[in-house]
Amino acid sequence: MSKFTGAARYYRNYRPGIPDAAVSLVIAEASRQGPARTLLDLGTGTGQVPAALHSFFTEIDAVEPDPDMVTQADMVLRPLLGEATTLRLHHQRAENFTPPYPTWRADLVTICRAFHWMNQPALLKSLDSCVAPSGVVAIMGDGSLLTAHTTWTDTLSELIQRFLGPQRRAGNQTFAHHDRPYSEVLADSSFSQIQDVHIPVQRVWTPEQVIGYLYSTSFAAQHLFGERLEEFEAAATSLLEEFARSGPLVDDAEFRMLLARRPPG
Repeated sequence: MSKFTGAARYYRNYRPGIPDAAVSLVIAEASRQGPARTLLDLGTGTGQVPAALHSFFTEIDAVEPDPDMVTQADMVLRPLLGEATTLRLHHQRAENFTPPYPTWRADLVTICRAFHWMNQPALLKSLDSCVAPSGVVAIMGDGSLLTAHTTWTDTLSELIQRFLGPQRRAGNQTFAHHDRPYSEVLADSSFSQIQDVHIPVQRVWTPEQVIGYLYSTSFAAQHLFGERLEEFEAAATSLLEEFARSGPLVDDAEFRMLLARRPPG
């Protein structure tokens, strides 16, 4: 069973998008030595990154191992692209990606909210042969909603733990954290020139949006609750509506970007 079984449509509808400031910055970096033409998005999910960046590229390769996510990405991206843009969707793990033709090189590689699922050193080694000389690898993300540590998110996290246990889940397994900061992993790769950018983001949620977001994750996907799903949803809705009576459900997040390229010379 996939870690995201049943989550794709929730992912498409309830995951926060990419901040405008992040879009502007990553395009500026990728275009520093001329217009960026080729985008490789690894762990694309439902295609949020290509959807935000598509107007800047003539070729987009999006890689995703979950078949339902690939289907949703296709539904999102096809209507956005004109005839001048080529889209290729690859149903596979990021580590298994190979260029679609011999001279293909990526001007920009994006990995958003997905690097923790990957064999990081192996992936970066494979990218060395298919990223353009001036290309950029952008690792981006903002943590989960439950890492916001507000009163309402902490209380919601406690509720989830009462239903699923204290260990964070990843599909039908517990979640395994990588033990090295991404910046250290990048520093040991060919892409060792790193720019670390933090973009503050404030989001306001409704109870429905929060529950939809939870169902988009690997740690609170619907199938994990089994026969107690309706019980959980009722309890979560009641909890969130109670907090919403006192004011908006606000999430002050930080969208972090590691923009990595090969050092000069």
